[in-house]
Order: sequence, then C-alpha cells, then structure tokens
Amino acid sequence: MDWYPWGEEAFELAVREDKPVFLSVGYAACHWCHVMEHESFEDASIAALLNQNFVSIKVDREERPDIDQVYMNAVQVMTGRGGWPMSVFLDHQKQPFFAGTYWPPKQKFGMPGFSQVLESLSEAWVNRRAEVLSHSNQITAALQQLADGTEGQSDIASAVEVPGSELVSAACTGLLEVLDRKWGGFGGAPKFPHATDLSLLLRMGQATDNQSLVAAAELTLDRMAAGGIRDHIGGGFARYSVDGQWLVPHFEKMLYDNALMAEVYVRAFQVTGHARHAEVARETLDYVCRELIDPAGGFHCSEDADSEGIEGKYYVWNPEQVEQVLGAESARDFCTVYDISVKGNFEGKSIPNLPQSISAWAEEMSVDEGELAEVLAGYREQLRVARDHRVHPGRDDKVVTAWNALMIKSLSVAGAVLNQPTYLGAAEDAAEFLLKHMTRDDGRLLHAYRDGKAHLDAYVDDYAFTIEAFIALFEATGRARWIKRAANLADSMIKHFEDRDSGGFFYIADDAESLIARNKDWHDGSLVSGNASAASGLLKLSLVCDRQDFRDIAERTLLAGMVVMQKQSAACAALLAVLDHFHHGNQQLALAVTDNTELARIRPQFFAVYRPRAALSWVVGQAPESGPAVALNRGRVAMDGEPTLYRCENFSCDQPIRNDELEQWLGNERLS
Repeated sequence: MDWYPWGEEAFELAVREDKPVFLSVGYAACHWCHVMEHESFEDASIAALLNQNFVSIKVDREERPDIDQVYMNAVQVMTGRGGWPMSVFLDHQKQPFFAGTYWPPKQKFGMPGFSQVLESLSEAWVNRRAEVLSHSNQITAALQQLADGTEGQSDIASAVEVPGSELVSAACTGLLEVLDRKWGGFGGAPKFPHATDLSLLLRMGQATDNQSLVAAAELTLDRMAAGGIRDHIGGGFARYSVDGQWLVPHFEKMLYDNALMAEVYVRAFQVTGHARHAEVARETLDYVCRELIDPAGGFHCSEDADSEGIEGKYYVWNPEQVEQVLGAESARDFCTVYDISVKGNFEGKSIPNLPQSISAWAEEMSVDEGELAEVLAGYREQLRVARDHRVHPGRDDKVVTAWNALMIKSLSVAGAVLNQPTYLGAAEDAAEFLLKHMTRDDGRLLHAYRDGKAHLDAYVDDYAFTIEAFIALFEATGRARWIKRAANLADSMIKHFEDRDSGGFFYIADDAESLIARNKDWHDGSLVSGNASAASGLLKLSLVCDRQDFRDIAERTLLAGMVVMQKQSAACAALLAVLDHFHHGNQQLALAVTDNTELARIRPQFFAVYRPRAALSWVVGQAPESGPAVALNRGRVAMDGEPTLYRCENFSCDQPIRNDELEQWLGNERLS
C-alpha cells in the first residue's frame, strides 16, 4: 500500500483528492503492530481500500512522541483506552474524527473488521461530511483542554504556595493500599514494573526510615526478579507481564525499562544492603551493554517480542534443549530450579523463572547457597551462549536521546555504588556520543539517530533526562564539565520549552512544528514525566551551581502541577519525589580529595548509603576560588592532603570532617 511520512505533502494530497487521512502510529518492538501490518496492511483488498479512499501516514512513535501524545489522547477520549498500534482518522486540518487501536481484518473477537471500518468511514466522509467535521472540531477542542494535563487548573497566579510534603506521604500510603501483597506490584494483570512508584517508595522509606515502604518496594522487586518478566538467561526485563504473577512477559525489551529498573535495583541495594538487588542490576546493565550498544557509542531502542514470527520463541526452553547444552544431570537440577518442564508453563514451552529463591533451593538440596548460586550462574551463561545461536528477535537500532540519557544515569549510579568502572566508562562514552552526534552547532539537542545521521529537534524529556544524566555522571566521576553541560542545557530548555505564563514545560519547543495541541507532560507512564524530570534537574543544579533562578523555575513547575499532585497522585510519583526534594532537599555534601585515585578509593563508601535529599559534589585537587560551574566547590580543599567532607544544610555549614570522623560518617550516616 502507499504510505506517506507525516508532513505537508500528505495533507496537501488529501486536500487535492478530497480524502481523509489514515494515521497509523506504532513502533518496532510492538507485537500487535506487526500483526496488523501482516493481517491488514499487506492484504491486497484492504490495501486497495486504503489507497482508493484515504491518504495513509505511517509514524514511528519513538521518533515522533509529540504526534503520538496528541493522538493517543484522541484515542483515549474516543474509546476510553489506548495502546498500539494506534489508528486514527483525520480531516484536512489534522483533526481526528475516529480512532482505535488494533482491528482484525475481518470481524472477530467482538470487534468489527478493519475493512468494515474503512468502508463505513469512507461512506461517512462522502455522504455525511458536515457531521464528520463537527465531530472532529469537538474532539480537537477536548484535546486542547487536555493538553495542559492539569484539568485547566494550572494557573500559578491563583496558587499561594507549593503544596506541602504531606501529599508525598499520602501518595505512599495510597501505593501501599493497592499493593499486591502476595506477588508485588500495583493492581492486577497486566502488570507493569512502575519504576517511578518503586523509586518513590525507596526514597521515602530511606528518608523517613519507614520500613513498610521499603518492604513494599522490595517485595515487588523480588517478585519481578524471580518471574519470567526477567530474562534469567541473558539479563534484562521485558516491558510488562500479561499475568499477575510476573510469569509470562510481553517479551519485547525496551531500553528505557531496563535503564529505570537497573537504577531502582541499585537504590534497593543501597537502602537494604541486600546483594541480590545489586546482582539483578548488574545482569540488566550487562545485557544492555552487550546487546543494545551502537558502534558509535549510544544505545539502541529495543528488541522485538517476536523471532521467526513467533512471540517469545527466542526465550523459551524445554528440558531436552537444556540437556543438549548442560548434560543430563546438570540439566535436571537447572530445570528443577528454573521451572522448565515437559508440560511447560507457556504454550507447551517453559519460561525460566524461580518459583522459590536460590536460598530456599540450597536449603532443600542441602548445599551451600553461595556454591549453588555460582554453579547456576555458570549454567545460565552456557545457555546464554547456546541461545545466541538462535534466530534473534528484531532490534530497533534507533538511538533516542532521552532513552540514552536514562541509561547514562543508570550506569553512572551503578558504576559509583557497585564500584564498576566499566559502567562509568560506558556512561561517559554514551554521554560523549550525545555531545558529538545529538547536539546541534548552536548547542540544542536532536532527538533520534540512525545509520550515522541524527535528525528531529529534541523534546523536553530529551533535555530534562540528559540534564539529570549529566548531573549523575558528575556525582559519580567528579568531572565538572558535566555540570557545565547540564547547566547550559537547562538554560536552553527554559528558553524554548517553559510556559512563562502558567508554569511548567511544554513537550515541544517554541519553534517546533505546530500540532493541533501543545501538550504538557505531567504523568508517569513507562517513562518519567518531562515536567518532573525538568524540575528535578533544576533543583539539583540550583544547589550545585548556586542558581536561584533554577530553583524559582522548579517552584513554578510544582505550582503548575499542583492539581495533578493533589488529584492524580497515583500517576505522578516522579513529580511527588521532586516535591519532597523541594521541601527537604537542601543538604549539600562536597567531598574534597587530592586526586582521581583517591576519588576512586573513597567513592564506594560515599555511595554506600542512598542520600535522596542531598546534592553531592567532588573537589579533585586544587579548590576553585571563584566562577566555576560547580559553585558548591568554591574554597573547598582536601585539608592537609586528607579527604575532607564539607556539609551544608539550611543555609549553614558544619565544620569540615576528615580522618576517623569521616570514616565513621561514611560508614554510619543515614539521612533523615
């Protein structure tokens, strides 16, 4: 069939030929997108209907999230639900008049056939045009009201002050109320990881010493780590589980999920000291660095659910396949532990998972837990190498700035906490990639890269996530250049995305292509909301760079998002974390060391404890006296050549500490 890219050419053709526009939005790792492509778009009769009666536009939602946001709102307004493939019918003004997701080619599952949909809409366009256009005008008006994301109540002029931190406590209580206390997670099937919710629980559990919050997060993390949503053979997490027990995943693997999940597991390790969380994080990051890295230094978007046209085929096993790799005796033990049977647990095959912990298996087998874990790790690696010879799932080799920034942040945090220099090296390589390939000559960011070429101007989450990534990279390495880059990006983000009238940040820049609505992103989905990330980065930079203007704009953003936090707290955990930081995150910790060798030695101790409310900084060598990007470091020095910690809070500073006092603080400090 005849596909057009999004652009004026397609809409001008629609006007000339007096046809409506069919907009199909999907992405490479979307299983049902592939199904609809094969069933309908490759069907000669349906293709003929589309070509004869519509102008068809294909959009990759990962390249054009701005288009995806606007028209996903339309799908939800018109159908009450959303998802991909997204199928929207537009008039000549780009206004939607009918929308849905997947339709089968012929009527089944209680759904009309796609051919019926096309015939009905074509008839309505020809014979009931006024009705169609009236409907599209009404839907567009609704979308413009929704674009602000705050029910039209985000006018900061009417807000007296930023809401109190009791909203954060109430949101955490709400998460506990919907927690699945057997299997973890929030709500029923299908289950998504909800990384931002888990991060909020760990943050507030640590900050307030509320162990019930930590326990809720840890239950969910342990259940996911045991389930089939985690790839026990190769590492990494699938996008979600179709059941409530985390057993059967939707097998696609997304870069952003794995970045967010790895960081959550590292934070859980910091909070609890439980090494199992660190191991999950390592396996996840090792998977990404092995399978998704681009030769130029960035990270690819995703891997498909399908291989050889079958969902999950690459990931499932039977006992005979395991025996061919490990031998009979070892295979028997492995299959017992990882629930691989002749009957299977998924369509006659088995998804490896852990019905009980390695510790429980060790006790049942009367063997040492450490020895069993080591043996099983060796078996998993043998199976991974063997699995590598299978036909791999398709890979989307796009590089997206925002998603790479999430991975840079995760690698930076993990590299510092887990004392893994290879992760820090990968983070810096990816950050250099963003500077070299994803930055315009004027310093503004680009959004997507493939085959040596970057294109499309960046969106607000590209900026906000990159700012936070560069801050994390500075905190891990002490290299002030990353703070300077972050501050420059923050200035650009404010200039081109901030809503100076009502507060907050628009998703697209002031000079971007104009769509039928200019959205603001407040709610967490699979990703952190753009406004939450923007405000978070600005608050941290305000402390490190002594920039009151950054704090003022973060405050304006929180004021603009007040309605979301008050009425939709279950959907904005990241924004609530910023609210907590706004009220309590005024601690500054600067650790002065003589050189990078000393930094590397002391770094694991500095990061052994999670300090979510602190701004962290390093002074390496001679302390700057004035004018650096890292204003927090002015006048700091490693006294008598010894590591020295400078602590400031609430506009006052303690005496610097060093020697035995510093060692004691590094070992025992807990932020409250």
